[in-house]
Amino acid sequence: MNTLIRPVASPAAPALPPASLPLLFVLLWSSGYPAGKLGLAHAGPLTLLSLRFGLAAVLLLIVALATGAPWPRRWQTWAHLAVVGALIQGLHFVGVYEAIHLGLPAGIAALMVGLMPLAAALGAHLWLAERMSRGQAWGLLGGVLGVGLVVVSRPMHGATQAAYAAALLGLLGLVAGTLYQKRFCADMDLRSGASVQIGVAALMMLPLAGVIEHFELQWDIELVGSVLWMVLVNAIGAFSLMFVLIRRGQASGVARLFFMIPGVSALMGFALLGEYLAPLGLAGFVVAALAVALSAGARR
Repeated sequence: MNTLIRPVASPAAPALPPASLPLLFVLLWSSGYPAGKLGLAHAGPLTLLSLRFGLAAVLLLIVALATGAPWPRRWQTWAHLAVVGALIQGLHFVGVYEAIHLGLPAGIAALMVGLMPLAAALGAHLWLAERMSRGQAWGLLGGVLGVGLVVVSRPMHGATQAAYAAALLGLLGLVAGTLYQKRFCADMDLRSGASVQIGVAALMMLPLAGVIEHFELQWDIELVGSVLWMVLVNAIGAFSLMFVLIRRGQASGVARLFFMIPGVSALMGFALLGEYLAPLGLAGFVVAALAVALSAGARR
């Protein structure tokens, strides 16, 4: 099979145990919600995303060039990478950040995106011909119950219909991009491929931020820290790890990890932002975590 991926050999760097990668992904991804909320206090969503994507694209391009990463040789491959970047990076984060900006709490935004496994599992079954065992189906139902408990524990005060619509749009972008990534870009080189995808998202955001928000922002140490965290940890670290997990397993298997993210994001919101987490929310996190364990352990 003709593949694009050629990992850089680094024998001196100890590899993480494979079993720890899903947990690390959940922690890295979940941290993006409180980090985004902190940044949105000082910049509009499109301006903040322009900073995030622009810096991440530059860093990834430098890494790709410095390490001699292979680049796509066919225009079709470039087009597939661009589509994934527009969906997973662009549409997904525009929806999420706009929802938070319109009043949706960061934890509730995480819960909306946490519905991804349902849509992704259905999409993977219909589009990628992936099958679900009975145990995995029960795991999905348990995950829904866990997410529902967290929703009940954190009422959606002050959020408008536009905010929920924006969050739903972000969810659809993430689901479609994940399935498209699995179908057409599973063998991409993480360095060059990710730089193309995030570069496309940056090109999407820059004109929109200029026309709609005029790049207005308030420079502050909180904004700088938020942007650096989102660039290094979320935009580069979490997404690269997600693509590794997609390539190792099924798209629906990776999607099930998103059931854990709402609870973890809620805990981070409590610790970093002072957002209250009721006991029922903690129960929802436990239920969702058990559901993920059931789904992960289920055999076909």
